[in-house]
Amino acid sequence: MRVVCLAGGFGFDKLSLEQRPEPSCGARQILIRVQAVSINARDVMMVQGEYNPRQRLPLVVCSDAVAQVVARGAEVTEWAPGDRVCPIFAGLWQGGALTRDAQRSSLGGPLDGTLREFMAIDAGAAVPAPAHLSAAEAACLPCAGVTAFRALVELGPLRAGQTLVCQGTGGVSLFGLQIAKALAARVIITSRSSAKLERALALGADGGIDTSHTPEWGKRVRALTNAEGADQVLEVGGAGTFTESLRALRIGGTVSVIGVLSGALTELDLRSLLMQDLRVQGVFVGSRESFLAFLELVNRHLLTPQVDRVFPLEEARSAFEYAASGQQFGKVVISLEN
Repeated sequence: MRVVCLAGGFGFDKLSLEQRPEPSCGARQILIRVQAVSINARDVMMVQGEYNPRQRLPLVVCSDAVAQVVARGAEVTEWAPGDRVCPIFAGLWQGGALTRDAQRSSLGGPLDGTLREFMAIDAGAAVPAPAHLSAAEAACLPCAGVTAFRALVELGPLRAGQTLVCQGTGGVSLFGLQIAKALAARVIITSRSSAKLERALALGADGGIDTSHTPEWGKRVRALTNAEGADQVLEVGGAGTFTESLRALRIGGTVSVIGVLSGALTELDLRSLLMQDLRVQGVFVGSRESFLAFLELVNRHLLTPQVDRVFPLEEARSAFEYAASGQQFGKVVISLEN
């Protein structure tokens, strides 16, 4: 089978398309044929050596996928050949609070990831893929979708009539937009691109802020919320945007830290946290239980991920370079169906 590996060091030029033996499945495993894989910011950082510089190599990259079951172990009854599934991000995280063991079971680092033609996974490490989604769309669910859902619904919780700020138009932010609108909440999108803001408004965003013209966008959020501030912010920028996220919040508001695209280290004035009773929460994707709850929302509202571009497996390096460029609106996907 074909796999895309990071070997011999970090960097896009270290990605290689290799041949490996097809795996077999154990008694409580299923063998799945991967149809499509989406690229997350975490995957890009992993390849560049920014996520975990001590990650052992070689590593099969990526964490998200949709696949078809082709065989099952003797003790598996919940899946059958032909079923379409998504592997969960951390195979040992079935529910409840995150544990160290669950964290160490995540795909695409430290464990081999999804960018390969076949995988053997535990039967309990998969969920059913929604029937209304294409392979490219379903491949976007496991990390970006579950992360946004857990931040807004499980940890939030975001309620009807409240205001959410989504930074940029990447996968997590656009999932956040769709989830919030399904919950009848108000959404403000920030972006450096006026064209992307127009597309976000067309998807249902209630307001947009062009941060290339309004760098102090926290004040603008307050202006758009009658000086109250937003209830929640999905923080994907990191160091370069965190201060503005805090300024954008209402008293008692929450910022969910999901990404560090503009850096991981920042100086923080703790007075704003104390004086406004703010909450900062980190979000490490979610459990299988979270994924199943998210799928209920996806199926009930027929939510559809925004796929920007699909690359063939042979162009995996180009797909990563494009994902790193920031040009995309939504998700970048690699198809294995060729």
